[in-house]
Amino acid sequence: MLLCSRRTIVLGALSALAGCGFEPAFGPGGPASKLQGRVRVDDSVGRPAYLLTREIEDRLGVAPPEGAGGVYGLGYSVLVDEQAVAISSDNVAQRFNLVGSVTYALRDLDSTAVLVTGQAGHFTSYSASGTPVATQAAARDAEERLMVILADQIVTRLIAESGALPV
Repeated sequence: MLLCSRRTIVLGALSALAGCGFEPAFGPGGPASKLQGRVRVDDSVGRPAYLLTREIEDRLGVAPPEGAGGVYGLGYSVLVDEQAVAISSDNVAQRFNLVGSVTYALRDLDSTAVLVTGQAGHFTSYSASGTPVATQAAARDAEERLMVILADQIVTRLIAESGALPV
């Protein structure tokens, strides 16, 4: 019977990862460190865009003010569609899906060259079977959860592409 502690297993796994060239994306000299605090997200219009901007800036940091140079600009277009998915026998919607999609482009603000483009999409749901206030709160929460998911997808894809970005 093989006896080994969790510490031995974790150290062995980390050694194997280090041997294959693994390095943390945001670690010192990591490829995604180019993004940290250097992505200026375009101004938001509307609640979904505000929530998306907030989540992206929470993950990547807030870029310095305009004119500081050497930063990237992130432009995006967010669409949210509400779909009734559960309808009662008296034709009242009981559950809704919020389907969201974002088209985005990361550009170099110095040269205005587009560096990365992509799309992200997902959905969340909420119940409308409570009081009007509870339904409104559930809808707002679902919208916030959707923007968290979309921001995670965008930032993950930017991190994956960060190795090819100019400094």
